[in-house]
Amino acid sequence: MALDGAFLYTVRNELLPLIGGRVEKIHQPSREEVIISIRTKSGSKKLYISANAGSARVHITENTVDNPQTPPMFCMLLRKRLGSGKLIDIRQDGLERILFLDFECVNELGDIVTVTLAVEIMGRCSNLIIVSGDGRVIDSIKRVDEEMSRERMVLPGMEYTLPPRDDRLNFLTCEPEEIKERLAGTQPKELSKALIRIFEGISPILAREWAYFAGRGAHIDSDTISSDQLDRLLFTIKRTREQVLGGECCFSVVSDKEGQLKDFSFVRLSQFGTLMYTKELSGPSKLLDYFYSERDRAARTKQRANDLFKLLMNLTDRTSRRIAAQREELDACADKDRAKLFGDLISANMYRIQKGDSSAVVENFYDEECPQVTIPLDVRKTPAQNAQHYYGEYKKSVTAEEKLAEQIQKGEEELQYLESVFDSLTRASSENDIIQLRLELREQGYVRYAGGKAKPPKALPPIEYKSSDGYSILVGRNNKQNDQLSLKFAEKTDIWLHTQLITGSHVLILTDGETPPDKTIEEAAVIAAVNSSGRDSGLVPVDYCLARYVKKPAGAKPGKVIFTNYKTAFVKPDRELEQSLRV
Repeated sequence: MALDGAFLYTVRNELLPLIGGRVEKIHQPSREEVIISIRTKSGSKKLYISANAGSARVHITENTVDNPQTPPMFCMLLRKRLGSGKLIDIRQDGLERILFLDFECVNELGDIVTVTLAVEIMGRCSNLIIVSGDGRVIDSIKRVDEEMSRERMVLPGMEYTLPPRDDRLNFLTCEPEEIKERLAGTQPKELSKALIRIFEGISPILAREWAYFAGRGAHIDSDTISSDQLDRLLFTIKRTREQVLGGECCFSVVSDKEGQLKDFSFVRLSQFGTLMYTKELSGPSKLLDYFYSERDRAARTKQRANDLFKLLMNLTDRTSRRIAAQREELDACADKDRAKLFGDLISANMYRIQKGDSSAVVENFYDEECPQVTIPLDVRKTPAQNAQHYYGEYKKSVTAEEKLAEQIQKGEEELQYLESVFDSLTRASSENDIIQLRLELREQGYVRYAGGKAKPPKALPPIEYKSSDGYSILVGRNNKQNDQLSLKFAEKTDIWLHTQLITGSHVLILTDGETPPDKTIEEAAVIAAVNSSGRDSGLVPVDYCLARYVKKPAGAKPGKVIFTNYKTAFVKPDRELEQSLRV
């Protein structure tokens, strides 16, 4: 895990100014989360502690979290034991992933006692344990009995013991000779994995960064490392030590080109090259707050979007099948002229046909060669009735052909609209975006109104960019906003852009009556390509014209417009450029 003992060391250093502060409030938002408000001379700070297996951490937070109406029992116990307590020390044993918060409190008898919170950041074994002054467990946020772990139980009344610990080096205090000695007899051979075995409190990402620097990007095995590579390894370890002890860390978060957060560290990361984007933050708490809140937000957004994805997939499949069935019916209508011909030939040869005949063999005088044609007849009907039957089939086919063509056109427009909503959903970056798309689908009759008096949140403004020439570029987040942006907000002289023949957002360059440089138009075209279903293509055609030439057809679905007097630019979707221009 990236929140290793070394990173926890930087968190501890950031928390040291809290020493001397008093506990003001204690809340437990969820089963494995605790927030302790500590009042210091510089103001009140919220200390966030999580024992969740996938996001265990401790840091100062500025986020607001909803609390349950009735506090859990563990929260009540914390309030009883730590209420108005004074934080007197924050300890860490070496680079172990445990932080001890010592509080000076007053017990029920009025005596001053020391109560310690042991914050254990250990993946699925993470825990928050209340320890009394005599070293016994008062309680823990997750109790561990014999069935869960025979090696180390955590139950009220038991003596608090540290988790099992291997004999590893602390890179903040060890000597180069110790590193060389350990490295010589360490397995496995891969250097980054060997470093994890040698040092305590370092994460895989830090070990890989050291190995990357030592090998200058090349793979290194611990048993074949050269003297130059070993010198570079010792140098980068020494430099990291100086950064940590000197408080000069670079708190970095890396994300892929899709914007998904992948990892973080307290050093500048070079191992990913251009495959990842790097964002730097001012401190460990800022980083942890950002990383986990963004990750949780992305997870919540994905979860909320799943039902809409399923709905859109079902609607698209149903519409596609309906269009296919209508096309088959339309193909059957192509035989309508044959029915009219049979009706005409029966009418012309009425005198030759008798009631009860099962067929009539007549000459097709519409053909120059007058070939004989066999016409099936209903033996129960007279010749005139058989003729009327064929005329009826002809009229029915003509009407069906007109209706089916109209229905197929509407179905294709509906399919295109659903694809545009699907594309917007794949690019939704917040819960508000999901809610607005759900409201749009409800207004179009695809989602039932679930009731409730709560008002939906206000829609976010269009996404804003600034071109390298200083022109503002706006991008619609969904079809409704696309319409507002293109048809209501846009001035006649603004430039409107949209990807050609594929779904995407409407893009608007605010020109203020000027003619923007070609570079601005090219950058806006790149933005349009990235904000479309063609964002993974090699080359995307983007149409652009003055906003005065953009109109909306009567009765068209949201986001559907027609435009004239346009030009086309061919651009390569560039996410890095798009992100750099985003305001």
